[in-house]
Amino acid sequence: MTENKTVTASLSRRNFLALSGAIPAVIAAQTGPSGAFAADLAANPAAPSAKKYPIGLELYSVRTELARDLPNTLRTVAKIGYEVVEFYAPYFDWTVPYAKEVRTMMDDLGLRCYSTHNHLPFLMPDAGKAIEINQILGCRLLVLATAPAGTTGVEGWKNFCGQLTAAMDVLKPHGLSLGYHNHDAEWAPLVPGQRIMDFIAANTPHEFVLQLDVGTCVAAGADPVAWVKANPGRIKVIHCKDWAPGGIPANPTTGVAGNNKGYRALFGEGVTPWRELFAAVESVGGLEYYLMEQEDSPYPEFEAVQRCLDNWKAMRATT
Repeated sequence: MTENKTVTASLSRRNFLALSGAIPAVIAAQTGPSGAFAADLAANPAAPSAKKYPIGLELYSVRTELARDLPNTLRTVAKIGYEVVEFYAPYFDWTVPYAKEVRTMMDDLGLRCYSTHNHLPFLMPDAGKAIEINQILGCRLLVLATAPAGTTGVEGWKNFCGQLTAAMDVLKPHGLSLGYHNHDAEWAPLVPGQRIMDFIAANTPHEFVLQLDVGTCVAAGADPVAWVKANPGRIKVIHCKDWAPGGIPANPTTGVAGNNKGYRALFGEGVTPWRELFAAVESVGGLEYYLMEQEDSPYPEFEAVQRCLDNWKAMRATT
């Protein structure tokens, strides 16, 4: 994806993931709400429609703050009003005792973690540490956010899908499921009439989760609403990232921040058909919860995700 970064985080997420390997995330694979989310929903069945779908934050959105002070980041995210968090690559290095500390922090703050992003090697061959830490956190879904470097051609993607299916078999006995998080590259054609994402969907089990990164889908010129309708029950969670044409990336040499286009557009300020997408994921997609993700913006990280949530609430109030 073509991402615009601030000087303090000039390394794009795609490059970060490519350097790290491939990434998974964790979530329940049933078509209805499950795991911790199902328990939360069952406890409050009379909640308004919008409240049935918690809004969370992919913590990559506040990566500088997270690296500086994880406890304060969780406190601030909860205070802003997010209900769910999704951890990504840095959590691979946690010890089991530290994961328990993080779970205690989340419980005290009323936060939930239903999914995490992980590298494929973190899951193979036995995924022992990934399983233990994700169970501690209360996760049910591991989402792979990118394929291993060098995955090309039909055979390459077929082999990758085989690895995903094998990883699912490892996770399933432990109550965990697996998914894939798209970037813009997966919307490119693989063979005539079939994009890479179409191939992944066709060559993985139905319970394999297709975590939709909305902004990269829109940036690639794909239709997120049509994608959801073509894959009923498999869109358990989406990353609510917006995009606007005409983005100018930040310049890490001069410090020039670029403009508010591209991935710097805050949620609701780009060209994504959000209302139509909400209707699709909630009616046929099998959605369980939403995650906000802001890759970059003209604002400090906490202010950016606060503004995104404010826009979200205003939009949901009239949806």
